[in-house]
Amino acid sequence: MTERRYSAQRVIDEVEKAVVGKRDVLTKIMTAILAGGHILIEDIPGTGKTTMALAFSKAMGLKTRRVQFTPDVLPSDLTGFTVYQKETGQFVYQPGAVMCNLLLADEINRTSPKTQSALLEVMEERQVTVDGVTRRTGEPFIVIATENPTGSAGTQLLPESQLDRFMICVSMGYPTVEEEMEIMRRSQETDRTAGITPVLDAPGLSDMIREARNIYMHERICRYIAELAKATRENEWTELGLSPRGTVALTAMAKACAYLKDRAYVIPSDVEEVFPCVAAHRIILNMKAKVAHVKVSETIRQILENTEKPALKARR
Repeated sequence: MTERRYSAQRVIDEVEKAVVGKRDVLTKIMTAILAGGHILIEDIPGTGKTTMALAFSKAMGLKTRRVQFTPDVLPSDLTGFTVYQKETGQFVYQPGAVMCNLLLADEINRTSPKTQSALLEVMEERQVTVDGVTRRTGEPFIVIATENPTGSAGTQLLPESQLDRFMICVSMGYPTVEEEMEIMRRSQETDRTAGITPVLDAPGLSDMIREARNIYMHERICRYIAELAKATRENEWTELGLSPRGTVALTAMAKACAYLKDRAYVIPSDVEEVFPCVAAHRIILNMKAKVAHVKVSETIRQILENTEKPALKARR
């Protein structure tokens, strides 16, 4: 395994010092980061979403900003604003929270739709426009957002257009009894991320993202991804399936998955592994599915089972 790819595994190892028993979730988040995407962590309060996001930012040594989203957070808090300087007679730009490498958007669904929409340009284009002037964010730029399930007090649904800009959506879930006992043992620590050592920096992560983007993908794998996307749109239970942006996200995730496994090419199992976390927040079930109590996870499983996989032999 190359040094850079080994560093990606070391990031996961460091985050595990703060997050107990969630190796699979950590791997998916690291895969999305290598794919150059944004991550949405959706779960009930108190499961460690914020701790996980802070641990990743520390392990990767990135310039990080954190915004606790509340109804009074304004778009200018994110994008920045210009202030008139009397001494110079000029307007001076004051950077907003997005001028960083990693933005932790805590409880993103508690703020107003106007503030949520301020993230749309920066999440897609890695730039903000204030008073007609466009400015680039840090390189790389990643958003890790957390949200509580809709129905919790003070929350509201994110629009589909914003959900689609998150490459993956993952859930922490409750720990097992043994994991919860370990959490209790660590609860005496004032800062659970204190023992994390940075093993990456921004230029190194940017190089890894470029390397992952150049992983080879056979045309049959491309067709397999396109067939999966088509199946989500034509399924009897779905009202809305994967958008073309979702297909691109699935492609990037499959390449990053192969990269993390120290392979120079994508195989069908890479696509299968990342498909659920890419598709879960993009698939909208129709009324027929809701009446029949069909779940998104069940629909995804059926689509994977019913879509023919390409027969490719892994090269050694």
